[in-house]
Amino acid sequence: MTFNVLCLPFYALTPDQMYDMLRLRSEVFVVEQNCVFLDMDNKDKKCHHLLFYTSEGELVACARLVPPGLSYPETSIGRIVTGPTVRGTGAGKQLVEEAINQCYKLYGKGPIKIGAQLYAKGFYEMFGFVQTSEVYDEDGIDHILMVKA
Repeated sequence: MTFNVLCLPFYALTPDQMYDMLRLRSEVFVVEQNCVFLDMDNKDKKCHHLLFYTSEGELVACARLVPPGLSYPETSIGRIVTGPTVRGTGAGKQLVEEAINQCYKLYGKGPIKIGAQLYAKGFYEMFGFVQTSEVYDEDGIDHILMVKA
């Protein structure tokens, strides 16, 4: 699939882009995964946001690119989400590949750490991420830390 890809710092997001991003994250993380948590955790303002739009203008995937020292000592990718309309199309792979490339471009070619949902471990291993922690509970969902060296 082909997407209109944007990578913007928080302050450059339009109100519509911010709404689209927060709505997609809420649709998947809160409603679909039935997880009550505070998505707006005061980190978004310090991050870049990767947005994948369809040619029709629908946001279908996004990720948060976190500078080193904000979530972890390393650069991080968080809030990785694909909407239900693009699952199984390769959009998730495109999103993670672009997120890694943008992190290297923005923050240098150092390690990238993620807090991954356990069920997605194999998916992230395809990109060179390696599990570095035991399983832990975050908001009722099993997670692991993973690092791409």
